[in-house]
Amino acid sequence: MIEADEYKSRTVALQSGLAQAGIDLAILTDPDSVTYFAGYWNYLGVEFGRPTLVIVPRSGEPVVITPLMESEMCRNMSWIRDVRPWADGIDGEWAGTLERYLSAARYGTVGFEKRTIHPSIALRLKQMIEGGRRVDLHPITTRIRMRKSSSELEIMRAAGKVAVAMLEGARGAIGVGVPEYEVALAALSGGTRMAASLLEDPRHRFVSPTIYNLQVMQSGSDTCMVHRRSSTKRLAKGDPVYLCFCGVANFHNYKLGFDREFFVGSVTDEQAKVQEAAVKAQQAALAEIKPGAVCEDVNRAAEDVYRVAGFGPSYRTGRSVGCSFLEPPELKRGDKTVLEPGMTFAVDGGITVEGRFGGRIGDSIAVTETGFEYFTEYPRKLTVI
Repeated sequence: MIEADEYKSRTVALQSGLAQAGIDLAILTDPDSVTYFAGYWNYLGVEFGRPTLVIVPRSGEPVVITPLMESEMCRNMSWIRDVRPWADGIDGEWAGTLERYLSAARYGTVGFEKRTIHPSIALRLKQMIEGGRRVDLHPITTRIRMRKSSSELEIMRAAGKVAVAMLEGARGAIGVGVPEYEVALAALSGGTRMAASLLEDPRHRFVSPTIYNLQVMQSGSDTCMVHRRSSTKRLAKGDPVYLCFCGVANFHNYKLGFDREFFVGSVTDEQAKVQEAAVKAQQAALAEIKPGAVCEDVNRAAEDVYRVAGFGPSYRTGRSVGCSFLEPPELKRGDKTVLEPGMTFAVDGGITVEGRFGGRIGDSIAVTETGFEYFTEYPRKLTVI
């Protein structure tokens, strides 16, 4: 569990970054950033027209602007004491509350995360703050979030257990004639029960164990369609079954990437060759991961395996994970970020034989002082069920 002091120290680090960059005020609007710095999250936010904002001045106390209906929960969850509620249709709602804050504050330059800000909020900020006074906050927040603390790593290890429990639940449901959605339900059930077993402390009452979002899953020739969701299609003998948990493995607000592929009843020599090449590519990339390695070089190691096996690369080898499903840096061409201990990644191997089938594997790891550790420890061998 992350304690209030850690959320506060993150905010202090943000204020230090603001001072170094000459930014007077940060306005955080991305729900993941609100969670990371304020220790507060809700489930009906800007997509319902009810955004939460965190204002962090270069010096002084931060402020949370949140819907009135969420304000009691916010005061119980966040370390930030100044919570300013707003209500639908009253006094300009969130924008009016923000304008009143800005009118009383002394500021020149305002930073916000341009890459993740919701367009509706960006439009209002543009109306409130002149163009020359708006700067991108993303380089500062990214730098702070890139290396995980010991408490974050512990949560991500637990997230790995949840992801593995999801896979084991799904594997137990796979069989000839079983609809894909039944396999997906088994995955959600297995993950939820594991998460619940890890959240027995009464302080966890704001953390839901329930696993949600649509399961990425395909079978048969549809494994060429990497991100199709589970359907009513029934599994047949000889089908490859691909399960990706990248959009559903979410524990205590920390996300992982995790993928495995199984074969129902039998596997052809061609399918086995493709799957084994995907695993080999992933393992080649993982062998490069250590402090001082460069992201694009890790990606190149996987691409070398694809080329020797007669395939071309189809997507990046990995992405950083944490409070968000996608965080910088990425293991792909052109990313020259140098790896450091505490960085966390989803690392994938994947090959598509167009119109026929695909071979996939993915794990989440943390960079250590000497190499890496797995969060998702699960066999990587070809498996026929």
